[in-house]
Amino acid sequence: MSRLLLLLALFSSTITTYSQDYRWQQRVQYAMNVQLDVKSHHVTGTQKLVYTNNSPDTLREVYYHLFFNAFQPGSMMDIRSRTIADPDRRIADRILHLNEQEIGYQHILTLTQDGADVSYSVDQTVLKVTLAKPILPKKSATFLMKFESQVPLQIRRSGRDNREGVAYSMTQWYPKMAEYDFQGWHADQYVAREFHGVWGDFDVTLTLDPTFTVAATGDLQNPDVIGHGYERTGAKIQAPAGDLTWHFVAKNVIDFAWAADPDYVHDHAQVPDGPMLHFFYKRSGKSTDNWSKMQDYAVKTFQYLNLHFGKYPFDTYSIIQGGDGGMEYPMCTLILGESQLPGLVGVMQHEVAHSWFQMALASNESLQAWMDEGFADFASSEAAASISHQEHPHDGSYASYFALVKSGLQEPANQHSDHFSTNRAYSTAAYSMGAIFLEQLKYIVGTEHFDKGMLLYYNTWRMRHPEPNDFVRVMEKVSGLQLHWYLRYWIYTTKHIDYSISSIVDREGGTQVTLERLGDFPMPIDLLATYTDGTKELFYIPLNELLGKKPIDDPTIARTDLPEWYWVNPIYSFKINRPAANIKSLEIDPSQRMADINRKNNVITLP
Repeated sequence: MSRLLLLLALFSSTITTYSQDYRWQQRVQYAMNVQLDVKSHHVTGTQKLVYTNNSPDTLREVYYHLFFNAFQPGSMMDIRSRTIADPDRRIADRILHLNEQEIGYQHILTLTQDGADVSYSVDQTVLKVTLAKPILPKKSATFLMKFESQVPLQIRRSGRDNREGVAYSMTQWYPKMAEYDFQGWHADQYVAREFHGVWGDFDVTLTLDPTFTVAATGDLQNPDVIGHGYERTGAKIQAPAGDLTWHFVAKNVIDFAWAADPDYVHDHAQVPDGPMLHFFYKRSGKSTDNWSKMQDYAVKTFQYLNLHFGKYPFDTYSIIQGGDGGMEYPMCTLILGESQLPGLVGVMQHEVAHSWFQMALASNESLQAWMDEGFADFASSEAAASISHQEHPHDGSYASYFALVKSGLQEPANQHSDHFSTNRAYSTAAYSMGAIFLEQLKYIVGTEHFDKGMLLYYNTWRMRHPEPNDFVRVMEKVSGLQLHWYLRYWIYTTKHIDYSISSIVDREGGTQVTLERLGDFPMPIDLLATYTDGTKELFYIPLNELLGKKPIDDPTIARTDLPEWYWVNPIYSFKINRPAANIKSLEIDPSQRMADINRKNNVITLP
C-alpha cells in the first residue's frame, strides 16, 4: 500500500471511529455506606465507585466534585455571591460569616484505584486524581474512598437547620465523579448553579439517629425494618435503641439526594398508570393543610406530563420539604414548605417537570440551562394551565423577557450558567427565554408538529444527554422545516424581533399592505385581517430559511399562503383583494406567541 493510501485509510478509520463513538456515555456504579452524627453534623462514609470508560480516549486522571467545600469563607461561591451586581439574597454574604462549626467541608481520608494508592489534589470544590494506571477505552476501574464531611448550615440547596426548621437537606453531599464527554472533563467549580452528572446506579446505606425519617432518591430496600410510614405490613415498628440504617437503590440516574428530619409527616398518593408519590413535610398549622391539598395537583401534574411529554421512567417520586426554594434531583425534589397553596403547587409543578427535562434527558444544564430550566418551566406552565383551566400560561415568561431587553442587561443564552454578568440575565435566559423558545417554536412549526416533536424528543433522547442540535433535528424531522436559523438567533445572539405594519394603500380595487422588519431577528409572519362583514382571513408569510410552510393551526379561519419573505429584505408588500374600506383591522401575530419587543405597531384599526 502506498504512503498516500495508508494515510487515507488511517484518516478514514479515524473518522469512522469518531462518528461511531461520538455519543458514548461514561458509566458509574456507586456503593456508599454513610453514617451521620446528628449532634456534630459530621458525615463519615465509604464509597466504592466502579467507573467505566466508554469513551475512545485513554484517561490518565479523573475529577470529583466536593460540593460542600463551597460553603467556606473565601470560596469562589462566597466571593461571587458578594461581588456580582445583583446578589442572590439567599446567599449574599452569609458564607463569609460562617464559623468553624457552621462551614461545610469534605476531606478525603483514603483513595485507591484497583487496590493501588493514587495521588490527588484538592482545589476548592474539585478533586483531581492522578491515576495509578490509565483507564483504557471500554475498560473499568474501581475506586475505593473513605471520606469525612461536615454538613454546613444551610445557605443554598444543601445543609442543615434551614429557615423552615428542616434538619438536613443532603444534596450535592458526596464526592461525585465529574462528567467526561465529547467536550472533555466538566470539572467546574461549584460557584452558584446547575450541574452535570454521569449516568449510573446507586446503592446507598444511611445510618443515623432512629427518630429521624429519611426521604431519598431511589427505592427503599428495607421498609419493614425502618418503619416511619414505609412499612408494608401496617404493623407498628418499635424504633431501635441504637442508630437506624436506611437502604436505598436507584438505577440509571445522575445523582443521589436525601433529606432527614425527626418531625416529617409521610403521605402517599398513587398516580394512575404512573409512580407512587411520597410527600414528606413538617406539620405547622396552615402549611399542613396546603400540603394535603397539593397532593391532588401533584397526581394530575404527573398525568398531564406523562401524556404530553412522555412516560415518567421510574416507579416512585418524593416531594420533600427542604426549606430552600426548589431544586430537582432524580426521583425526588426538595422544595419550600411554608407558603400559600398557589406558590406551593407552582414550585412543585416546576420541579416535577424536571423529572422529564433533566432527570430523564439530562442535557448539560450548566452549559444549556435553557434546555433544562426553560423546558421545565414550559411543561409545568402547560400542565398548570390545563389543570386549572387557565389561558396564556406563558405570559409571565414573555413579560420577564421584554423587561430584560428593556433593561439592556440581556446576554446570549448559550453561555455557562455561572458566567452571566447578572443573576437577572441568567434567570431570564434560562427560565423565560427557554420557555419562550418552545412556545415560539410552536408558532413556527404548528401545534400538531410541535406536540409530536416533544414526545419524539423525549422518547428518542431519554437517558442520553441530548444537545441543542439533537432537539432541533427531531423538530426538523417531524415538521419538515429547517430550524437551525431559529436556534442560532434565539440562543446564540441577543437580536430582537420587531415587525410593524408600515402602510395600507388602496390599489386597483384592492389593498396594498406593506410590512417592515425593524428588528434584526427574522421570523415567519401570521397576519390576521378582520373584515367589516365580520369574517377573518389569515395571511401566512413563510420565512425563506424554513424551506417550507407550517400546517394550518385553526381550520375555522381561512388561510392564504403568500410567497416567502427573504430574510435580507426589510420590507414586504402584498395585496389583499378587498378595498381598504372593507377592512376593519390588521394584526401581526394575533396569537402573540412571537416575542415581538414592540407589539404596539403590530395592529392597525382602520377608520
